[in-house]
Amino acid sequence: MSSFLTLGHSNHSIDEWLALVRQHAIEVVVDTRSSPYSKYVPQFDREQMQRSLEAAGVRYLFLGAELGGRPANPGYYDTTGRVVYSLLRKDAAFQAAIVRLETGMERFHIALLCGEEDPAHCHRRLLIGRVLVERGHEMAHIRGDGRIETEEAVAAQSGKPLVDSQPALFAELDEDKWRSTASVLPKKAPASSSAR
Repeated sequence: MSSFLTLGHSNHSIDEWLALVRQHAIEVVVDTRSSPYSKYVPQFDREQMQRSLEAAGVRYLFLGAELGGRPANPGYYDTTGRVVYSLLRKDAAFQAAIVRLETGMERFHIALLCGEEDPAHCHRRLLIGRVLVERGHEMAHIRGDGRIETEEAVAAQSGKPLVDSQPALFAELDEDKWRSTASVLPKKAPASSSAR
């Protein structure tokens, strides 16, 4: 069984964040953000972060197009803007990226990256992590203060276990409810003033 970590960049400075990466001997950071850019924390923009990691001797792999929590295909959203994970996990590109992660975990110590510090409500745990755990891998989380938190502890604190310990009588109904915790659709653009 392979293991992997998850890590959020939050609003750390790049030096604080790189210290977390070094502290846990991460060899490859796998970026799972659909849109790896931010006006608030530009040090974590894709190209900038990649340069910082490579300068620190850490590999960077972008898989946000395949594994991101905001897929481009509108067919993966429900009417409230939540991503239907049970559909997304069947996507051929998503499945190929999962296999690529598994291959990488055999050779490298990897961390799945997203923006949120707390993994409890992040797709890196609720979607990607769940699929990998179901496939027999072990997941833990690097928290912003540097400690490692087990998946069991995150599940207990959040009340959101990835997989029920009791098999469901109607598993297909449970799969149908497997979605992002909130709407992730982009906010609507303001109406054009020329339309008035």
